[in-house]
Amino acid sequence: MENPRIAFIGGGNMARSLVAGLLADRFDPARIRVADPDPQQRQRLEGLGVRTTEDNAAALEGAEVVVLAVKPQVMKGVAEALAAHLPQPPPLIISVAAGIREADLTRWLGQDCPVVRAMPNTPAMVQSAATALHANARVSPAQRDLAEFVLRAVGLTVWLEDESLMDAVTALSGSGPAYVFLVMEALEQAGRELGLPADVARLLTLQTTFGAAKMALETAEDSATLRQRVTSPGGTTEWAIAVLQEGGLQRLFTRALVAARDRAEELAELLGADA
Repeated sequence: MENPRIAFIGGGNMARSLVAGLLADRFDPARIRVADPDPQQRQRLEGLGVRTTEDNAAALEGAEVVVLAVKPQVMKGVAEALAAHLPQPPPLIISVAAGIREADLTRWLGQDCPVVRAMPNTPAMVQSAATALHANARVSPAQRDLAEFVLRAVGLTVWLEDESLMDAVTALSGSGPAYVFLVMEALEQAGRELGLPADVARLLTLQTTFGAAKMALETAEDSATLRQRVTSPGGTTEWAIAVLQEGGLQRLFTRALVAARDRAEELAELLGADA
């Protein structure tokens, strides 16, 4: 794909991750401009070879893609300030701010823009994100390809036709790394309680979770089948799994994701409200 001109509004962790991923894919750094008011953030990005500015409007000049990578709490003010400076016809707008609905963003921008809402997660920082995308009706097929090109720089992407499912995505993959870290934390602690040195318990936990995820990614079999394959009848794994199932592990995860989804819906209402 020919390198489009991309403007990032906001130069924090997610923007830097996307920029680094694009550059790793041999994207021309001269085609990227990042706006951020923090001189330290700009300095970090300049170290990657891209152009920076403190002026959001200046970053928009000539942009074919605008990535809104600011905190959700300030998105309304940022979008409203950008409205008068958007090129015509409007460029593709990609929002990576959690909880900001497409209708609210369109209202703040003051015009019918092609908008893709993206929900990446924190493994974007190591180019291993899982990102869900939703496009409004004004996004062309070519612009969908552009959005996918940008977000694939940090991992895999999936499309959702129903925007309301983004709250479920937030609950599953958006918050998901924390769930995995919690499980890892529990495994490490249990290993130490069984007498393993702390460094050994940590290393075994890290490699085990990495290896299990790699196995799952490299096969078409579902997780239940993979679990059954490593659970020998009457063996140690079967006994351990039985304890987890008796403790209601599946019910706990379902309750956790429902709680996260419901909170995501509440936050979206708050963030989209006119103050």
